[in-house]
Amino acid sequence: MKHAQIAAESNGSNLAAMARGVVPVAQGGFAAPLLNAWQRLERGATLPTQCYAFAASLACTMLATADWEFFTAGGVGALLPLCREPGYFARWRMPGAREVFEPGNCLCDTPQSADLLADALARQGRPVRFDRMPADSLLVPALVRAMRGRGWLSVRPAVPCPTIALDESWAEPESRFNSGRRSDFRRAARRAEEIGQVAYEVLSPTEAEFDALFDEAIGVEVQSWKREAGTAIAVDRDKEAFFREYFRRAAAQGQLRIAFLRIDGRAAAMQLALEWQQRFWLFKIGYDEAYGKCSPGTLLMLHTIGWAAQRGLVAYELLGGVEPWIAEFWTREEHPCVQLRTYPFGPRGIAAIASDAFSALVRRVSRPLR
Repeated sequence: MKHAQIAAESNGSNLAAMARGVVPVAQGGFAAPLLNAWQRLERGATLPTQCYAFAASLACTMLATADWEFFTAGGVGALLPLCREPGYFARWRMPGAREVFEPGNCLCDTPQSADLLADALARQGRPVRFDRMPADSLLVPALVRAMRGRGWLSVRPAVPCPTIALDESWAEPESRFNSGRRSDFRRAARRAEEIGQVAYEVLSPTEAEFDALFDEAIGVEVQSWKREAGTAIAVDRDKEAFFREYFRRAAAQGQLRIAFLRIDGRAAAMQLALEWQQRFWLFKIGYDEAYGKCSPGTLLMLHTIGWAAQRGLVAYELLGGVEPWIAEFWTREEHPCVQLRTYPFGPRGIAAIASDAFSALVRRVSRPLR
């Protein structure tokens, strides 16, 4: 096993610079093999968050002050970026899980590589937490084996990822719903047409086109309830910086999709998504409450589901959590996820398990008070 720690004046900037091609890939000794291995392993990735662009975008924005380390194993047949806050008792964690609540996973080409990677994680001495990892990850059973005799391991269900498996029947998505839902769609479409001329767009912006379209999209989102809730991208400078960086990279690779529903030319609803690995990955949605009576977000989602099916994509992935409107309106299919936490024998592991036990107790006591 080898792992290369990013010093970069203690702020992770080398990772961001390398991703932009500013720093030669040979700088730091590990850069060239790391980047080459990452690009090779990405071809077998199942989540866009496993890709280098996601980690690099976090490293130069929301996690610019974190300590990063890259664990590799099996002749770089496995790779896992982790980050942590400074301090003796700080744990390694999956970048992005806390910041934008996205699932993550290691990159492994074989179960044997996953075993070697798990062994490295078990031996390195710090607790590790994975808040949202696919339940079928090769690292899950590997860590179960690796932690035996070295500490404790907790594996619990986590928030799953909703999904819609697409086929030709989804090319006309209204037909997949019952008569009541179809009536709702028609009513919403009529109301939209009463307001003005309705048009749909699913755009693949270039880098030159990106900023103007991204600004328009987040401008739509901020006109909804998300502004007051504080979850709109535009009201969180750190989150906006990350998504601008990440989606700009996706645009450069031809993967970004920005969708709009327009009424008389004005954007009433938007989506920020990626088309990657034959799937439509929905990251962000938003609508302007001025058009709320015609359910523009619902109409746009119906359109992009049909658009994805017509392109021959195999699935429509709703990243984020399983919210009631998803299960009630769109799909009950989901990808199960788990939460993993390691507690190695020693002071760090004892401190971590005590901290988690105290947090669980506080949640249990406070629940009846809500």
